[in-house]
Amino acid sequence: MKRVFGIKKETQPAPSVQDASDRINKRGESVEEKIKRLDAELARYKEQLKKTRPGPAQEAVKARAMRVLKQKRMYEGQRDMLYNQTYNLDQVSFASEGIKDAQQTMAAMKSANKELKGMMKTVNIQDVDNLQDEMTDLMDVSNEIQETLGRSYGVPDDVDEEELMGELDALEADMEFEEGVPSYLQPDKEPDLDSELSMPSAPMGHAPMPAGRANPQAEDELGLPAVPRASLRG
Repeated sequence: MKRVFGIKKETQPAPSVQDASDRINKRGESVEEKIKRLDAELARYKEQLKKTRPGPAQEAVKARAMRVLKQKRMYEGQRDMLYNQTYNLDQVSFASEGIKDAQQTMAAMKSANKELKGMMKTVNIQDVDNLQDEMTDLMDVSNEIQETLGRSYGVPDDVDEEELMGELDALEADMEFEEGVPSYLQPDKEPDLDSELSMPSAPMGHAPMPAGRANPQAEDELGLPAVPRASLRG
């Protein structure tokens, strides 16, 4: 059967853009190495031309240098062509990667859209509104309960502020009246110990002479009995 129908040949997969770009880059690196070797050879010929005198030897060196220069120009053309091909492949690769990213983004968005639709089926906007209204009512009732529990007992609700201000003014007037009350109407105060313990002050000046004493004796400026002048002479 194989001889009649033959064997089906296995088809090789088409090269990818990355494979083609890698191959061209390798060729470009090879050409770049050849150009570097030719540059080194041209530098050597340049030194030989400086050292040789004009004549057949110098012309032979010039001919070899011309041949090397032509090869260099050829390789430089190939290198530029390979670089252009690499640039084109990079552009294609960039576009291909952009399409792949767009496909993945679209797949992710479709999956998220499907998931959101399934989740929205379990949530009703009317239920959400009703829940919010119930929560608002519960919070209002809670505030009313707190205000009721915090209310003071025995305090009338209908208190007139003007009446309270009048009572406050009357209280201030009473306080001013108490400050002007006479001493005998003021409450007793605690005795001042410092005033009770204070000693009487020493008498100043001459003491009064007793009424029944006659011929008072003269005194000096210090209050002492004056010494007679006769005693001072003797």
